[in-house]
Amino acid sequence: MKFAVIGGTGLIGSQVVKKLNAAGHEAVPHSMSTGVDVITGQGLEEAVAEADVVVNLTNSPTFDDASPAFFRTSMDNLLAACRKGGVGHVVILSIVGTDQVPGLVYYQAKALQEDILKAGRIPYSIVRATQFMEFMDAVLSWTTDGETVRLPATPIQPIAAQDVSDTVADVALGTPLNGTLEVGGPDVFTLDELGRITLEAHPDGRTVVTDDTAGMFAAVPGDVLTTKGDARIAPTHYADWLS
Repeated sequence: MKFAVIGGTGLIGSQVVKKLNAAGHEAVPHSMSTGVDVITGQGLEEAVAEADVVVNLTNSPTFDDASPAFFRTSMDNLLAACRKGGVGHVVILSIVGTDQVPGLVYYQAKALQEDILKAGRIPYSIVRATQFMEFMDAVLSWTTDGETVRLPATPIQPIAAQDVSDTVADVALGTPLNGTLEVGGPDVFTLDELGRITLEAHPDGRTVVTDDTAGMFAAVPGDVLTTKGDARIAPTHYADWLS
């Protein structure tokens, strides 16, 4: 099979390309660095031409009010190119709970991306993942004030990027779901607890204080960022990943 992986040079995309090629398929990475621009449409038709499956792993450069426009424009351009090229399956990566956090514009934008794909008249699959373990350092930095990190007690189910990539590749190799598959890590922590575990493993003088008003995840209600129902549970534990 031939795969066009848009956003194929990033954290997830590069691993998806590697896995698909190792399985004996032809997976080609595309990104701004290879001349493909999902906003202007430059290079998109050429990138998806003759592809059996297109995997879209592009992401908005910001989490703010500009993110909905990014996903609307990029998806409109991508789906138009896919329809012209006769692509039979489009896969995107989204976020567990993205349609249940009205207080976060970025989550609204990801829900918009999903809705555009569903309405796009091409067989599709949506992979919703929980929060990446690789992003924990960034999460800590967002609410650091001197030697204090303020984090809410929001339930989090961290997943390793490699496990996300494996799931995306598996879904891309399969029959279109015309629906959504959730995937998350094997353990659930509160975010403040996860911060303490991280800093205990790699101490840098900072301490975590529980503050349910702090940071982006303060807007998340209940346990909506954890998997439900028939989700895939990835194998990598956070403690093993940290070590």
